[in-house]
Amino acid sequence: MRALLVAAAGLALASPLAAQEVVRTERAAFRITPVAQGLEHPWGLAFLPDQRMLVTERPGRVRLVAADGTVSPPLGGLPETVARGQGGMLDVLLHPEFRTTGLVYLCQVQRGEGGFSSTLVRARLAEDRFERAETLFAAEPRATTGQHFGCRLAFGPDGMIYMGLGDRGRMERSQDLADHNGSLLRLTPDGRVPPDNPFVGRTDARSEIWSWGHRNIQGLAVRPGTGQLWLHEHGAQGGDEVNLVKRGANYGWPRVTHGVNYGGAEITPHRSLPGMEDPVHVWTPSIAPSGLAFYQGDAFPGWRGSMLVGALRSRVLVRLTLEGDRVAAEERIPVYGERIRDVRVGPDGRVYLLTDSPRGAIWRLDPV
Repeated sequence: MRALLVAAAGLALASPLAAQEVVRTERAAFRITPVAQGLEHPWGLAFLPDQRMLVTERPGRVRLVAADGTVSPPLGGLPETVARGQGGMLDVLLHPEFRTTGLVYLCQVQRGEGGFSSTLVRARLAEDRFERAETLFAAEPRATTGQHFGCRLAFGPDGMIYMGLGDRGRMERSQDLADHNGSLLRLTPDGRVPPDNPFVGRTDARSEIWSWGHRNIQGLAVRPGTGQLWLHEHGAQGGDEVNLVKRGANYGWPRVTHGVNYGGAEITPHRSLPGMEDPVHVWTPSIAPSGLAFYQGDAFPGWRGSMLVGALRSRVLVRLTLEGDRVAAEERIPVYGERIRDVRVGPDGRVYLLTDSPRGAIWRLDPV
Protein backbone atom coordinates (compact mmCIF):
# COMPACT_ATOMS: atom_id res chain seq x y z
CA MET A 1 0.00 0.00 0.00
CA ARG A 2 1.54 3.27 -1.12
CA ALA A 3 1.75 6.00 1.51
CA LEU A 4 1.87 9.69 0.73
CA LEU A 5 4.13 11.98 2.70
CA VAL A 6 2.99 15.61 2.62
CA ALA A 7 5.43 18.39 3.50
CA ALA A 8 4.47 21.71 5.06
CA ALA A 9 4.34 23.34 1.64
CA GLY A 10 3.00 20.19 -0.05
CA LEU A 11 1.86 20.21 -3.65
CA ALA A 12 -1.60 19.36 -4.96
CA LEU A 13 -2.12 15.67 -5.65
CA ALA A 14 -1.38 14.64 -9.22
CA SER A 15 -3.67 11.60 -9.22
CA PRO A 16 -6.41 10.37 -6.85
CA LEU A 17 -5.50 8.07 -4.00
CA ALA A 18 -7.04 4.62 -3.78
CA ALA A 19 -9.99 4.49 -1.39
CA GLN A 20 -8.14 2.71 1.43
CA GLU A 21 -4.74 4.28 0.94
CA VAL A 22 -3.12 5.87 3.95
CA VAL A 23 -2.36 9.59 3.81
CA ARG A 24 0.57 10.47 6.05
CA THR A 25 1.03 14.09 7.07
CA GLU A 26 3.36 15.85 9.48
CA ARG A 27 1.31 15.07 12.59
CA ALA A 28 -1.36 12.59 11.55
CA ALA A 29 -2.13 9.62 9.32
CA PHE A 30 -5.60 8.83 8.05
CA ARG A 31 -7.74 7.11 5.46
CA ILE A 32 -10.42 8.98 3.55
CA THR A 33 -13.82 7.32 3.93
CA PRO A 34 -16.77 8.27 1.71
CA VAL A 35 -19.79 8.92 3.95
CA ALA A 36 -22.42 10.09 1.43
CA GLN A 37 -22.38 10.65 -2.31
CA GLY A 38 -24.64 12.04 -5.01
CA LEU A 39 -24.99 15.55 -3.56
CA GLU A 40 -25.17 18.48 -5.99
CA HIS A 41 -22.70 21.17 -4.97
CA PRO A 42 -23.02 20.62 -1.20
CA TRP A 43 -22.17 23.84 0.63
CA GLY A 44 -22.78 23.68 4.40
CA LEU A 45 -22.94 20.95 7.05
CA ALA A 46 -24.31 20.77 10.61
CA PHE A 47 -24.26 17.77 12.96
CA LEU A 48 -27.50 16.88 14.75
CA PRO A 49 -27.50 15.35 18.26
CA ASP A 50 -28.76 12.01 16.88
CA GLN A 51 -25.66 11.65 14.63
CA ARG A 52 -27.47 12.67 11.46
CA MET A 53 -26.22 15.62 9.41
CA LEU A 54 -28.01 18.53 7.80
CA VAL A 55 -26.43 19.31 4.43
CA THR A 56 -27.27 22.17 2.09
CA GLU A 57 -27.00 21.95 -1.70
CA ARG A 58 -26.35 25.22 -3.50
CA PRO A 59 -29.13 24.72 -6.13
CA GLY A 60 -31.65 25.20 -3.30
CA ARG A 61 -32.07 22.07 -1.22
CA VAL A 62 -31.45 20.85 2.33
CA ARG A 63 -31.11 17.14 3.06
CA LEU A 64 -30.69 14.88 6.06
CA VAL A 65 -27.82 12.41 5.90
CA ALA A 66 -27.91 9.42 8.23
CA ALA A 67 -24.80 8.00 9.92
CA ASP A 68 -24.77 5.20 7.33
CA GLY A 69 -24.74 7.73 4.48
CA THR A 70 -28.40 7.46 3.47
CA VAL A 71 -29.48 10.76 1.91
CA SER A 72 -33.06 11.95 2.44
CA PRO A 73 -35.29 13.63 -0.14
CA PRO A 74 -35.13 17.46 0.03
CA LEU A 75 -36.72 18.88 3.17
CA GLY A 76 -39.71 21.15 2.59
CA GLY A 77 -41.00 24.19 4.42
CA LEU A 78 -38.36 26.82 3.52
CA PRO A 79 -38.71 30.03 1.50
CA GLU A 80 -37.84 29.85 -2.18
CA THR A 81 -34.12 29.97 -2.92
CA VAL A 82 -32.65 31.81 -5.90
CA ALA A 83 -29.79 29.71 -7.31
CA ARG A 84 -27.87 32.30 -9.32
CA GLY A 85 -24.15 32.21 -10.03
CA GLN A 86 -22.38 31.61 -6.74
CA GLY A 87 -25.60 32.02 -4.77
CA GLY A 88 -28.27 29.61 -3.61
CA MET A 89 -28.84 27.57 -0.45
CA LEU A 90 -25.59 28.14 1.40
CA ASP A 91 -24.63 27.81 5.06
CA VAL A 92 -26.51 26.00 7.84
CA LEU A 93 -26.13 26.40 11.62
CA LEU A 94 -27.88 24.93 14.66
CA HIS A 95 -29.14 27.04 17.55
CA PRO A 96 -26.81 26.53 20.57
CA GLU A 97 -29.76 24.98 22.45
CA PHE A 98 -31.01 22.95 19.50
CA ARG A 99 -31.98 19.96 21.69
CA THR A 100 -34.58 22.18 23.34
CA THR A 101 -35.53 24.58 20.58
CA GLY A 102 -35.11 22.51 17.40
CA LEU A 103 -34.11 25.75 15.64
CA VAL A 104 -31.93 25.85 12.55
CA TYR A 105 -30.47 28.92 10.82
CA LEU A 106 -29.80 29.01 7.10
CA CYS A 107 -28.18 31.55 4.84
CA GLN A 108 -29.88 31.51 1.47
CA VAL A 109 -30.23 33.84 -1.49
CA GLN A 110 -33.72 35.24 -2.00
CA ARG A 111 -35.34 37.56 -4.50
CA GLY A 112 -36.61 40.98 -3.41
CA GLU A 113 -37.17 44.46 -4.72
CA GLY A 114 -34.09 45.48 -6.68
CA GLY A 115 -32.60 42.01 -7.10
CA PHE A 116 -31.21 39.25 -4.90
CA SER A 117 -29.57 39.24 -1.51
CA SER A 118 -28.17 36.97 1.16
CA THR A 119 -30.80 36.33 3.81
CA LEU A 120 -30.87 34.78 7.26
CA VAL A 121 -33.69 32.28 7.69
CA ARG A 122 -34.73 30.56 10.93
CA ALA A 123 -36.93 27.46 11.05
CA ARG A 124 -37.77 24.56 13.34
CA LEU A 125 -36.68 21.12 12.18
CA ALA A 126 -39.46 18.54 12.34
CA GLU A 127 -39.17 14.91 11.27
CA ASP A 128 -38.75 15.41 7.54
CA ARG A 129 -39.40 19.10 6.94
CA PHE A 130 -38.98 22.57 8.38
CA GLU A 131 -41.76 24.38 10.23
CA ARG A 132 -42.42 28.03 11.09
CA ALA A 133 -39.74 29.30 8.72
CA GLU A 134 -39.16 33.05 8.81
CA THR A 135 -36.70 35.36 7.10
CA LEU A 136 -35.04 37.31 9.91
CA PHE A 137 -32.74 39.49 7.82
CA ALA A 138 -32.02 40.41 4.18
CA ALA A 139 -28.87 42.26 3.12
CA GLU A 140 -29.42 45.64 1.46
CA PRO A 141 -29.15 47.08 -1.06
CA ARG A 142 -29.91 44.11 -3.28
CA ALA A 143 -28.19 43.54 -6.62
CA THR A 144 -28.68 41.48 -9.76
CA THR A 145 -25.11 40.12 -9.91
CA GLY A 146 -24.45 36.48 -9.07
CA GLN A 147 -21.14 36.96 -7.27
CA HIS A 148 -19.75 37.11 -3.74
CA PHE A 149 -22.74 36.36 -1.53
CA GLY A 150 -20.56 35.32 1.42
CA CYS A 151 -23.09 33.61 3.70
CA ARG A 152 -21.00 31.91 6.39
CA LEU A 153 -22.67 31.75 9.82
CA ALA A 154 -21.41 31.27 13.39
CA PHE A 155 -22.69 31.76 16.92
CA GLY A 156 -20.29 33.76 19.06
CA PRO A 157 -19.57 33.12 22.75
CA ASP A 158 -21.78 36.16 23.42
CA GLY A 159 -24.82 34.24 22.12
CA MET A 160 -25.08 36.44 19.02
CA ILE A 161 -25.15 35.17 15.46
CA TYR A 162 -22.49 36.41 13.06
CA MET A 163 -23.11 36.46 9.31
CA GLY A 164 -20.33 37.02 6.78
CA LEU A 165 -21.20 38.71 3.48
CA GLY A 166 -19.36 39.37 0.22
CA ASP A 167 -19.18 42.57 -1.81
CA ARG A 168 -21.46 41.16 -4.55
CA GLY A 169 -18.73 41.76 -7.16
CA ARG A 170 -18.69 45.54 -6.61
CA MET A 171 -15.61 46.25 -4.54
CA GLU A 172 -16.56 49.80 -3.52
CA ARG A 173 -19.46 48.44 -1.45
CA SER A 174 -17.05 47.09 1.15
CA GLN A 175 -15.96 50.63 2.12
CA ASP A 176 -19.54 51.91 2.40
CA LEU A 177 -20.96 51.54 5.91
CA ALA A 178 -24.42 52.29 4.51
CA ASP A 179 -24.22 48.97 2.59
CA HIS A 180 -24.47 45.59 4.36
CA ASN A 181 -22.40 43.84 1.69
CA GLY A 182 -18.68 43.34 2.21
CA SER A 183 -19.23 43.19 5.98
CA LEU A 184 -19.48 40.85 8.93
CA LEU A 185 -22.84 41.32 10.65
CA ARG A 186 -23.83 40.69 14.27
CA LEU A 187 -27.45 39.91 15.10
CA THR A 188 -29.46 38.58 18.02
CA PRO A 189 -30.83 35.03 17.60
CA ASP A 190 -34.16 36.51 16.46
CA GLY A 191 -32.52 38.79 13.89
CA ARG A 192 -32.56 42.09 15.78
CA VAL A 193 -29.68 44.55 16.20
CA PRO A 194 -27.78 44.20 19.50
CA PRO A 195 -27.61 47.61 21.19
CA ASP A 196 -23.83 47.35 21.66
CA ASN A 197 -23.00 46.96 17.97
CA PRO A 198 -20.31 49.52 17.00
CA PHE A 199 -22.35 51.60 14.55
CA VAL A 200 -25.67 51.76 16.39
CA GLY A 201 -27.06 55.29 16.29
CA ARG A 202 -25.07 56.44 13.26
CA THR A 203 -27.21 57.70 10.40
CA ASP A 204 -24.51 56.94 7.84
CA ALA A 205 -24.07 53.27 8.75
CA ARG A 206 -26.02 50.01 8.93
CA SER A 207 -26.37 49.11 12.59
CA GLU A 208 -26.02 45.35 11.91
CA ILE A 209 -22.34 45.76 10.85
CA TRP A 210 -19.68 44.41 13.21
CA SER A 211 -16.64 44.70 10.88
CA TRP A 212 -16.23 45.86 7.30
CA GLY A 213 -13.85 46.09 4.34
CA HIS A 214 -14.22 42.39 3.47
CA ARG A 215 -14.24 41.01 -0.08
CA ASN A 216 -15.99 37.63 0.18
CA ILE A 217 -16.13 35.83 3.54
CA GLN A 218 -16.04 32.06 3.06
CA GLY A 219 -14.98 30.77 6.48
CA LEU A 220 -16.07 31.79 9.98
CA ALA A 221 -15.44 30.12 13.35
CA VAL A 222 -14.77 30.73 17.04
CA ARG A 223 -11.34 29.65 18.31
CA PRO A 224 -11.83 27.38 21.34
CA GLY A 225 -10.61 28.66 24.67
CA THR A 226 -10.25 32.25 23.49
CA GLY A 227 -13.70 33.49 22.44
CA GLN A 228 -12.01 34.95 19.35
CA LEU A 229 -13.86 35.01 16.05
CA TRP A 230 -11.73 34.26 13.01
CA LEU A 231 -12.61 34.40 9.33
CA HIS A 232 -11.06 33.97 5.94
CA GLU A 233 -12.03 35.57 2.67
CA HIS A 234 -11.25 35.37 -1.02
CA GLY A 235 -8.89 37.85 -2.58
CA ALA A 236 -9.01 38.69 -6.26
CA GLN A 237 -6.06 37.20 -8.16
CA GLY A 238 -4.00 36.49 -5.07
CA GLY A 239 -4.53 38.02 -1.65
CA ASP A 240 -6.78 35.47 0.10
CA GLU A 241 -6.77 36.45 3.77
CA VAL A 242 -7.12 35.01 7.27
CA ASN A 243 -8.36 37.68 9.68
CA LEU A 244 -8.86 37.90 13.42
CA VAL A 245 -12.13 39.77 13.87
CA LYS A 246 -12.18 42.97 15.91
CA ARG A 247 -15.21 45.06 16.82
CA GLY A 248 -15.79 47.90 14.35
CA ALA A 249 -12.57 47.23 12.42
CA ASN A 250 -12.03 47.98 8.74
CA TYR A 251 -10.17 45.18 6.90
CA GLY A 252 -9.31 47.37 3.96
CA TRP A 253 -10.77 45.88 0.79
CA PRO A 254 -10.31 47.30 -1.85
CA ARG A 255 -8.07 50.11 -0.57
CA VAL A 256 -5.66 47.50 0.78
CA THR A 257 -4.98 44.08 -0.76
CA HIS A 258 -2.16 41.66 -1.61
CA GLY A 259 -3.95 40.68 -4.82
CA VAL A 260 -4.46 42.15 -8.26
CA ASN A 261 -7.40 42.17 -10.64
CA TYR A 262 -7.96 39.18 -12.89
CA GLY A 263 -5.63 39.74 -15.81
CA GLY A 264 -3.02 41.44 -13.62
CA ALA A 265 -4.22 45.06 -13.40
CA GLU A 266 -3.41 46.77 -10.12
CA ILE A 267 -6.26 47.32 -7.66
CA THR A 268 -4.27 49.42 -5.21
CA PRO A 269 -0.57 49.98 -4.47
CA HIS A 270 -1.24 49.57 -0.75
CA ARG A 271 -0.63 46.40 1.29
CA SER A 272 -1.27 48.21 4.56
CA LEU A 273 -2.76 51.55 5.62
CA PRO A 274 -3.25 53.32 8.96
CA GLY A 275 -6.64 52.63 10.49
CA MET A 276 -7.08 49.35 8.63
CA GLU A 277 -6.44 45.87 10.00
CA ASP A 278 -3.68 43.80 8.41
CA PRO A 279 -4.45 40.13 7.70
CA VAL A 280 -2.94 37.48 9.97
CA HIS A 281 -2.10 35.31 6.95
CA VAL A 282 -2.19 35.77 3.18
CA TRP A 283 -2.25 33.31 0.30
CA THR A 284 -0.69 34.55 -2.94
CA PRO A 285 -1.31 32.89 -5.31
CA SER A 286 -4.88 32.23 -4.21
CA ILE A 287 -6.03 28.90 -2.83
CA ALA A 288 -9.72 30.03 -2.80
CA PRO A 289 -10.36 29.07 0.85
CA SER A 290 -13.77 27.72 1.84
CA GLY A 291 -14.88 26.35 5.19
CA LEU A 292 -13.03 26.87 8.46
CA ALA A 293 -12.81 24.80 11.64
CA PHE A 294 -10.56 24.72 14.70
CA TYR A 295 -9.49 21.26 15.76
CA GLN A 296 -9.71 20.20 19.42
CA GLY A 297 -10.68 16.52 19.07
CA ASP A 298 -9.07 13.25 20.14
CA ALA A 299 -8.91 11.50 16.77
CA PHE A 300 -5.92 13.59 15.65
CA PRO A 301 -4.07 14.74 18.79
CA GLY A 302 -1.24 16.21 16.71
CA TRP A 303 -3.71 18.61 15.11
CA ARG A 304 -5.10 20.08 18.34
CA GLY A 305 -5.17 23.86 18.21
CA SER A 306 -4.85 23.91 14.43
CA MET A 307 -7.03 25.83 12.01
CA LEU A 308 -8.37 23.66 9.18
CA VAL A 309 -9.30 25.30 5.87
CA GLY A 310 -10.67 23.80 2.68
CA ALA A 311 -9.38 25.01 -0.68
CA LEU A 312 -11.44 25.23 -3.86
CA ARG A 313 -8.68 26.25 -6.27
CA SER A 314 -5.77 24.37 -4.72
CA ARG A 315 -8.00 21.33 -3.97
CA VAL A 316 -6.31 20.54 -0.67
CA LEU A 317 -7.00 20.62 3.05
CA VAL A 318 -4.86 23.32 4.65
CA ARG A 319 -3.74 23.03 8.27
CA LEU A 320 -2.44 26.20 9.91
CA THR A 321 -0.44 26.02 13.14
CA LEU A 322 -1.17 28.99 15.38
CA GLU A 323 1.18 30.47 17.96
CA GLY A 324 -0.75 33.10 19.85
CA ASP A 325 -2.48 35.18 17.21
CA ARG A 326 -0.07 34.45 14.38
CA VAL A 327 0.25 31.64 11.86
CA ALA A 328 3.53 29.82 12.52
CA ALA A 329 3.30 27.10 9.86
CA GLU A 330 1.17 25.84 6.99
CA GLU A 331 0.65 22.29 5.80
CA ARG A 332 -1.19 21.44 2.56
CA ILE A 333 -2.75 17.98 2.53
CA PRO A 334 -3.93 16.46 -0.76
CA VAL A 335 -7.38 14.86 -0.58
CA TYR A 336 -8.24 13.26 -3.95
CA GLY A 337 -7.69 16.50 -5.89
CA GLU A 338 -11.28 17.66 -5.30
CA ARG A 339 -12.57 21.18 -4.57
CA ILE A 340 -13.19 21.35 -0.80
CA ARG A 341 -16.19 23.52 0.02
CA ASP A 342 -16.59 23.00 3.77
CA VAL A 343 -14.62 21.59 6.70
CA ARG A 344 -16.30 20.47 9.93
CA VAL A 345 -15.18 18.57 13.02
CA GLY A 346 -17.73 15.93 14.00
CA PRO A 347 -18.81 14.93 17.50
CA ASP A 348 -16.57 11.87 17.05
CA GLY A 349 -13.50 14.11 16.65
CA ARG A 350 -13.08 13.15 13.02
CA VAL A 351 -12.81 15.70 10.22
CA TYR A 352 -15.56 15.87 7.60
CA LEU A 353 -15.18 17.48 4.19
CA LEU A 354 -17.72 18.56 1.56
CA THR A 355 -16.62 18.37 -2.07
CA ASP A 356 -17.90 21.04 -4.44
CA SER A 357 -19.07 19.16 -7.52
CA PRO A 358 -22.27 18.24 -9.42
CA ARG A 359 -21.56 14.80 -7.91
CA GLY A 360 -20.44 16.08 -4.54
CA ALA A 361 -19.81 14.00 -1.46
CA ILE A 362 -19.18 14.00 2.27
CA TRP A 363 -15.82 12.51 3.18
CA ARG A 364 -14.53 11.58 6.63
CA LEU A 365 -10.89 11.44 7.71
CA ASP A 366 -10.42 8.31 9.83
CA PRO A 367 -7.22 8.11 11.89
CA VAL A 368 -4.81 5.23 11.33
